[in-house]
Amino acid sequence: MITQAYLTDLTYKINGACIEVHKILGAGLLESVYHKCLEEELRLREIKFKSEFKIPIIYKGKDLECDFFCDFLIEDLIVLELKAVSELKEIHRAQILNYINLMKKPKGILVNFNVKNLYHNGHETFVNKHYDMLL
Repeated sequence: MITQAYLTDLTYKINGACIEVHKILGAGLLESVYHKCLEEELRLREIKFKSEFKIPIIYKGKDLECDFFCDFLIEDLIVLELKAVSELKEIHRAQILNYINLMKKPKGILVNFNVKNLYHNGHETFVNKHYDMLL
């Protein structure tokens, strides 16, 4: 059974993998570099994930074919979206919220690798009604 405590523990593991990548690479690289390195780090930590996961779009009951992807779907529970920008903007936050709501996932993590300290300034976590329904 999936619980809020399980998601908290998984979030901790994901953040640890992101911090490790940032510790090794630092800031200032392209998002695609961080993406590839994070794929490897998640594999090393045996965290199950899908990369470049296609987000289903259902509009008025019809499944539409759109090339709409999130960076990672972790254990079919947490959406992980990567950025390498000077600062996170509201559009980035709206993006992750849309992803978790469209996919009906309880939690999303937004990570910006273009910061000095990833732990303090480089990640934000989002939850929705699907999270609230968990014990």
